[in-house]
Amino acid sequence: MTRIIDAHHHLWNPAQREYPWMAGPGLEALRRPFGLTDLRAETTGASVSETILVQTVSSVAETQEFLDVAAGSDGLVAAVVGWVDLAVPEIEDVVAQLRSSRGGELLAGIRHQVEDEPDVDWLLRPEVQRGARAVAEQGLVHDLLVRWDQLPAACALVGSLPEASFVLDHAAKPPIGDFDAYVRWASHIAELAARPNVSCKLSGLFTLGAGEAEIARAVDHLLAVFSPHRLIFGTDWPVSTLAGSYAETVGRTLDLVAELSTTEQAAFRHQNAERTYRVGNSS
Repeated sequence: MTRIIDAHHHLWNPAQREYPWMAGPGLEALRRPFGLTDLRAETTGASVSETILVQTVSSVAETQEFLDVAAGSDGLVAAVVGWVDLAVPEIEDVVAQLRSSRGGELLAGIRHQVEDEPDVDWLLRPEVQRGARAVAEQGLVHDLLVRWDQLPAACALVGSLPEASFVLDHAAKPPIGDFDAYVRWASHIAELAARPNVSCKLSGLFTLGAGEAEIARAVDHLLAVFSPHRLIFGTDWPVSTLAGSYAETVGRTLDLVAELSTTEQAAFRHQNAERTYRVGNSS
């Protein structure tokens, strides 16, 4: 069986930190601790060998905690996508601080929750563009968590930094159910995918409230424009528990790409994550 890397999951503890995004309706089931022990049980049951832990709040302290967790995970958490303030000039110093902490060598990328920024062109602000360049110069992947209407700005940023490595999280959450918005999403996605320095995580789709046929249509489009060699497997656990168990999320995702060849399956399940985040055989 081809091994699997879960390139997108989280850990959190609401008793120790506030998560503003978790206050919304329908998220009550998420308002409890999800820790490394929980993750290990879930991944073992789903034959996932390694994971990539992704930030959940705008906090350098959380990133340091995640690096420490990764360092003590016996190789399960193979990398961390953390957070730094892209708008401040001292990014290099913050990254150096993170890399000097326990587990610092496992820092693979940076993410800001751009989807929470009202400005659709937030990524094009001069200070943010400078920050994105600094992230690239530090050899870190830039994860993009954006709304579909922020995709044009994301495309412009990706195009302005051809030497950088970008990953689009959750395919920008396709607006399934809104035909006009979906058409625009599909067009923006195709434009973004034309940039060779960006990949896309196939994650977070089952919590969109869409049917299997609608999700499959979006996935088919992503496969067509990115190809299986730039799509990365991820669960978005524990957010994914709103739609099913960890094993169910893994199974449903793999079912969506079941027609891929053996070579393409290997690329999607682990090789693309290894190459992009420099983990496993590519580290």
